[in-house]
Amino acid sequence: MLIFITVLMLNVWAIPADDLFLPKIDITEVLGKMEIMETRLESMVKEMERQRTENTAPKVAFSASLLTSIGPQSVGPFNDLHTLIYKHIFLNTGNAYDANTGIFTAPVRGVYAFGVFSKAFGNSLKAVTAGLFKNDQHIISTHGHQAGGFISTSNGVSLLLEEGDKVKVNLYPGQWIFDNGEHHHSTFSGHLLFPM
Repeated sequence: MLIFITVLMLNVWAIPADDLFLPKIDITEVLGKMEIMETRLESMVKEMERQRTENTAPKVAFSASLLTSIGPQSVGPFNDLHTLIYKHIFLNTGNAYDANTGIFTAPVRGVYAFGVFSKAFGNSLKAVTAGLFKNDQHIISTHGHQAGGFISTSNGVSLLLEEGDKVKVNLYPGQWIFDNGEHHHSTFSGHLLFPM
């Protein structure tokens, strides 16, 4: 009887030994899953790097109007090209716009968007003509001319700027522009769309 029990125990232990201690693994399937996980991990690392870069990119935006004082006032005409100094600051995130000179200086290389809005009294001899300049090169203009009433004109542009490039608005000779420190009719604005 003892021999029978011993043989029975050896048979029970001998049959499932491979299944109990060495599970069957399809190495090709495992390698495929590892490749998928590696691809997903690389994608997650790239996305985290993109988000980190976006979060560390400088934040640059400004918006200003010509006058800080209450009441209507015309600026100009002048004999020469005259840089307009927009003194009432609505926003100057990044401090790239200088309210003492009227000049925006790009803090980083990137694509920037600018808008110029100009208003003036109608006059048969004078128009409102202001130009946006990049490093003293004319880029766009606002222009309006009529004999009476108010004239409003605007223009905008996106530019690739290098670090240190300067952008300003010049009033052309013999022209004028109007603002009111309460209503802010004539403005100059810009912001960084994305760094390059």
